[in-house]
Amino acid sequence: MLKINFFTPFLLIFIVTANAFAQSQSYLSLYKEQLPYFQEIITGGQYKEPPFNYEGDPYYMDRKFGEGMLSINKITYTEVPLLYDEHADVVITFHPIYRQKILIKPEKIEEFQLVDGSLFRKFLGNDSYALNKNGFYKVIQDGELKVLMKYYKYTELTGELGKYTHRFVENTDYFYWHSGDFVLIRKKKQAFKSLGLKKRDVKKHMKGKSLYFSTDKEKYIIELVSLKESMVEEFNGFVE
Repeated sequence: MLKINFFTPFLLIFIVTANAFAQSQSYLSLYKEQLPYFQEIITGGQYKEPPFNYEGDPYYMDRKFGEGMLSINKITYTEVPLLYDEHADVVITFHPIYRQKILIKPEKIEEFQLVDGSLFRKFLGNDSYALNKNGFYKVIQDGELKVLMKYYKYTELTGELGKYTHRFVENTDYFYWHSGDFVLIRKKKQAFKSLGLKKRDVKKHMKGKSLYFSTDKEKYIIELVSLKESMVEEFNGFVE
């Protein structure tokens, strides 16, 4: 996979206030050179900021841009200023000339990595899940049998008089994924039954590990994958 330093000229713009038209044109030329089909791929329109009367923000982790990685058409671009809006399930970058938050077309994105190292990838085929939206999921375990997390934020009324009428609230869902099939994991029984594991085998495996679904769901469902992989040579699909 080809890797390109996507934003080297952009960093100069953040550091130096370029007021000369010729200089701006030079940066834009470099930008277009490093990212072919600039308008076609990146510009999904200007990002609309959340209302001022909403408490919190719709972003994953931080409201500030951080340098990340973006994969489009099998090309990986590094040092890209990125924000991920969990509420709308969209990825945002910064336009170096117009100094605006710009949407990256979701259909063009294969995966992206944020400044904290979190890797998000587009997965197709989970249309029955109401929060699927553009299909971006955080990859927790990236084997043949994957563990995915869906970060999302929803809005609710504050129910109070004052500056804010609504607030953003974050939640998560976990999935097992294999060969295009998703299993939503919200209960412990769903987790081990979908993998074809027997309750007694799970109980024996977890003994002494101090690991419980109710208190550490993520580590628990990852551990079940490890158990399943240790028992069979090949995983043939989920058990309904």
